[in-house]
Amino acid sequence: MAPKDEIKPAPDTEEYLKKVTVGELKPHNAPITLVEYDPRWPEQFEREAQRIRSALGDQALRVEHVGSTSVPGLCAKPVIDILLVVPDSSDEPSYVPALEAAGYKLRIREPEWFEHRLFKGPDTDINLHVFSEGASEIERMLRFRDWLRTCPEDREKYARAKRELARRPWRHVQDYADAKSDVVREIMERACKNR
Repeated sequence: MAPKDEIKPAPDTEEYLKKVTVGELKPHNAPITLVEYDPRWPEQFEREAQRIRSALGDQALRVEHVGSTSVPGLCAKPVIDILLVVPDSSDEPSYVPALEAAGYKLRIREPEWFEHRLFKGPDTDINLHVFSEGASEIERMLRFRDWLRTCPEDREKYARAKRELARRPWRHVQDYADAKSDVVREIMERACKNR
């Protein structure tokens, strides 16, 4: 059986989203906007990574570009996903005030799932995912990114699934993300076998 943190709580429920959202939970109630890969995304990531490192200093153990915008040739929501690893993501006083002073806003707090925190950016549309050093989700995110960068068949399979799902209206963007779970799981199985 997987450890408690390995299994993400059912975020497709309104109750769960209300519980973990900091501030007001605003429904999306629309299809998802996907755009073709933009070669400026790595530059946007680098600018944000510099701002995060400047704000946190040694607390920023790792800052990585993840998600679909980190995979050349893959369509994506035009939102830069960033992985930030800190010594202990549950120790909010050690990093949240510095990020907030740099303009980031804490939007999600998930203590039951790797003590995950999510921030939105001050002037660029980003999702800043914060995890503690050693959380297995870190390597999972990086393995998925790296596999899609090197496997055109799975990159295209993932793009097809995303485009099909994006056409539907979704109450919350998280519902769209959850709907991709089966294709992500299938691709991750191949990525893990071929590492």
